[in-house]
Order: sequence, then C-alpha cells, then structure tokens
Amino acid sequence: MNDKLDSRVIKNFGPSVLKVKIPKKIIETINDYIDQIILDKKKAESLNAGNNLVGDVTHEFNLEQKFMKASGWDVFLASCVNKWIEFETKKKVKKLTILNSWVVRQFANEYNPTHWHSGHISGAGFLKVPSTFGKHTQKKKEIDYKGGNLQLIHGSQMFLCRSTLNIRPEVGDFYFFPHYLMHTVFPFKGTDEERRSISFNANIDEDIYNVYK
Repeated sequence: MNDKLDSRVIKNFGPSVLKVKIPKKIIETINDYIDQIILDKKKAESLNAGNNLVGDVTHEFNLEQKFMKASGWDVFLASCVNKWIEFETKKKVKKLTILNSWVVRQFANEYNPTHWHSGHISGAGFLKVPSTFGKHTQKKKEIDYKGGNLQLIHGSQMFLCRSTLNIRPEVGDFYFFPHYLMHTVFPFKGTDEERRSISFNANIDEDIYNVYK
C-alpha cells in the first residue's frame, strides 16, 4: 500500500483486514502514559472503561482525547484508515471521527468473550506481550495452542472458506477491521506478566460506509 508503511492487507475470509506496525515511539509513549495512570488511583478510576466493555480483565482505560493528539495516536489511526479505505474502495475519506480508544491490561486466566464494536471501523493491537502464554494441559495435543490469541471471526466453516483468523500477539502489530467483525481474546496461563492491548472505534463518511444506500 505504501513503501514507507510496514503494512499488508489480509483477506483470510470475507472482510478486509489491515495489519500495520505501530511506530516504536508511539508504543513507548502510550505505555508510559498507562504506567502513570496505574499509579494514580484517582485518574485510573476516572478513565476506567470496565463497566462499558465486555472483558473480564484487570484494567480497561479510556485514552483521553488530548493524549491521543499529543502522542500522535490519532494521526497514526487516521493515516492508516485513510490509506486502507482508499486502497479497498478507491474513494478518499473526507471525514473520520475517532469515537473512542482504550487500553486493556490482561493477566493470566482473564479473557474477552466474542463481541463486536460500534462505529464503522475498529482495530486492536499490542503494546506488551508476556514471554510465554503457557501451553496445552494435554501434552500430546496436535492443534495449535491459542492462549492469549486474538481471534477474528466471520461466517461459518465451509469448504475452502475459513471462518476464523487466529492472531498471536506481537508488540507493535495492529489490525484494522470493519466494526461488525466478531472477535475474542483467549485466556492464557503460566506467567504473571501482562498482555497489554489497545483498541479503537471510528466513523468515516456515510456514503463510503453505507454500501446499501
């Protein structure tokens, strides 16, 4: 899509998925911001998103608009969405509104059940990843261990058509997808380390999004 952007479009099933690398400087800035929030109980409570999100996780923090602007996070999201939508639709986004963005702190045995988002465009990526997610309880299991994975879901299993895309977290990887795409995060085990992810929702031009008009 762009020689200067480490990215690729994934079409594992119906909906388009864009994989992009978050710049290292933005990752460091967001992680520092979250680490400071953790130490400030009053601010942590004011930014708590846990009551509005479906996950059973330690913390879910909303990102403040002024921080998203100062860190360059909003510009990164807008740039990627604009290029992705133009690549897929041959139309340029003229109006992009970030509805919200939040960080999830997940530890062993915690999870996010199957769900979908609001808005038009959503995404999820990784800021911290444990050194291990554990392994199968049954030692001879032949299927891949999915602990800690993000799984995108669309439709149902059919001949020559996959219904899921399993994503093993790597720091800096970020995935953009249509808001309606169902997804889940599996629990992991075998470590006290944190799995830290970041997500967002946004709206784009209605005449681009609404293909049924």
